[in-house]
Amino acid sequence: MSWHLMTLHVTVKDGERAFLTRNGKLERVLAPGRHRLLDPMHRLGVEVFSVVRSEFPAERYAVLKAARPDLAAGLFEAVETKANEIAIVSLDGRPVHLMTPWQTRVYWKVATSVDVERIDVADDLRVTARHLAMIERNRPTIVTEAVVENHEAGLLYVEGRLVERLAPGRHAFWIAGRKIEVKRLDLRPQAVEITAQEMLTKDRIALRVTLTAFRRVVDPERVVATVPDVDAWLYRLAQFAIREAVAGRTLDEVLSAKAALDAELRDYVRERIANSGVEVTELGVKDVILPGEIRELVNKVVEAERVAKANLIRRQEETAATRSLLNTARLMEENPLLLRLKELESLERLVEKVGRIDLHAGDGQGLDALLTKLVRLKSAESA
Repeated sequence: MSWHLMTLHVTVKDGERAFLTRNGKLERVLAPGRHRLLDPMHRLGVEVFSVVRSEFPAERYAVLKAARPDLAAGLFEAVETKANEIAIVSLDGRPVHLMTPWQTRVYWKVATSVDVERIDVADDLRVTARHLAMIERNRPTIVTEAVVENHEAGLLYVEGRLVERLAPGRHAFWIAGRKIEVKRLDLRPQAVEITAQEMLTKDRIALRVTLTAFRRVVDPERVVATVPDVDAWLYRLAQFAIREAVAGRTLDEVLSAKAALDAELRDYVRERIANSGVEVTELGVKDVILPGEIRELVNKVVEAERVAKANLIRRQEETAATRSLLNTARLMEENPLLLRLKELESLERLVEKVGRIDLHAGDGQGLDALLTKLVRLKSAESA
């Protein structure tokens, strides 16, 4: 734009439009090209705008529409959203802007094709896959997403109210004018470790017991309605159960009756979580920790019991051997022939020790040699 004498020279490029004003009032719109305007008093003004995929200020559009509605309708596409309404604005077929409720935006349409898709989110909360792809860059401001895994249950809350249970997969929701939350619960069995705390047995001995529990969510809707924190709640119940069980037993009963103790703990906990939507599959004692001096005493008692048991077994074996000898003696007394056979058996063992000697020699030398060796053997054993 330049002045030459009394003439205003204006050049408007392709992709531009110019507003020609006289004393601040719009007269007309200048199209692309070179314009010579007579203006001896310098009352004309020119404002140039880019019109390719661009916006026009909404405030100025409102003034222009009031003064020149025909001009505003021919140059601009005004998009206004209502309550619970979202608009996706596409310029030349490409989604560019996502408009939230109660918003106004104005676009030049002289060189650009403006398409508007309006979505009523009052009744339908879900975002379709097509809309989700169109608003890729604007998701954080207007859309919330959640992915529910195969081993999970997703619960959809709108304004704090449970609406539905979501199937595994990807879900997206419009959050315009409302609060939407998706809670995910793991349906797989989970291990809960109940750490040791000091407690007293019936015979006033302090000990610590650690437990392990396996729980599983079977009714997600009931769980979120009744239990704020499943693991913390189960932790406290198991602690109460073990305290009650240990307080009614002596140390020997706690150490010896583990199976009965585990069954009692499971019954206690299952009775109290029956209507919570949580199932406890296993619950049992993992470790029993005794103080140092008590542990030493227990070890001594165990050692004494083992020694006593070993002595008892040895005495039982000695008694059995004596009983066997007595029975053998009775048989020999009642049967002289058996006694003679026993003597011959003993003689054969001696023969094996002193060497082979012919006992059937006619001159009796074999028997004399046997007796001589037996005497020497006996003397050697005595020495």
